[in-house]
Amino acid sequence: MTESKLLVAVIATGGTIASKRDQTGAAKPSLTGEHLLSDISNSDVSLKPIELMATDSSSLTLLDMQTISDAVGKELANPDVAGIVILHGTDAMEESALLVHLQHRLTKPVIFTGAQFTADHPQADGPGNLSAAIEASVDPSNVGKGVLLCFGGRLLPAWGLYKRSTDKTDAFDLASNATCPDSLGFTGSVRNVRVDIVAIYPGCDAAHIDASLKAGADGIVLAALGSGNANKRIVEAIKRCRDGNVPVVVSSRVSEGVLVAGYGGGGGGHDMGAAGAVHSRTLRAGQSRILLAAMIASSKKMAEMIDAFGDFQKMAK
Repeated sequence: MTESKLLVAVIATGGTIASKRDQTGAAKPSLTGEHLLSDISNSDVSLKPIELMATDSSSLTLLDMQTISDAVGKELANPDVAGIVILHGTDAMEESALLVHLQHRLTKPVIFTGAQFTADHPQADGPGNLSAAIEASVDPSNVGKGVLLCFGGRLLPAWGLYKRSTDKTDAFDLASNATCPDSLGFTGSVRNVRVDIVAIYPGCDAAHIDASLKAGADGIVLAALGSGNANKRIVEAIKRCRDGNVPVVVSSRVSEGVLVAGYGGGGGGHDMGAAGAVHSRTLRAGQSRILLAAMIASSKKMAEMIDAFGDFQKMAK
């Protein structure tokens, strides 16, 4: 009697891994998940392609990311599926991966992957990444690690993930070695949540923050200087957000390292915290936006936000 093969659900969403260049030289998602899987040889697994969407991840909305997360949830609930792989564009890979991590209690491995080079590129990296992701998706030791990214020969957790290169096959890294609980279950849908990211730069004013407030933002993330610093005008704008019950999260435009809000002087990280902002210890702006949206959608309180953006240190205790 032969053993049945393990079934892996492969959710195709588009991205570079599914792209080829047209006559103008523009790369566009044009290959289905079934087509991408046709070249994969793994005698130990059966592959179930799910054609969810064919989109460049730079075009994804929170509605699209929620759709991806919902599709993962459906396969998590399917007892026949042993593991899940999501094919995704690299521009927003870290955001969708984090949303899935936040919204689901994993009972099987969930692996994101993609490519830096198109399918018709002479150095196409998609097939190698996909094969490795499938192997990772049937490794039971990966269940307790939360949502993972399999890319460029590495397996990285979703929490703190960021894209560090536009042209290298090993394109991702972690902002710090902080960890996140793998069983959060933020069940609120982010479909109708608006969280804006505002870039902070030397000498900036609060025009963009005020515009976000006027546009009806539910939350705002600041990509601040250094270890989460700005100026006095930004601090005053944070107070306006606080008065309007719009949470503000302060991240850093620096790629790596833990944010420590120690500077004063009227516009430093310490002053922004005193004005009501929440400091994101590890997550950079893109992922901070996802966490804030997920927490707003799940009606989390300010104390819970402070703990979450502080890498759940209280929860860990």
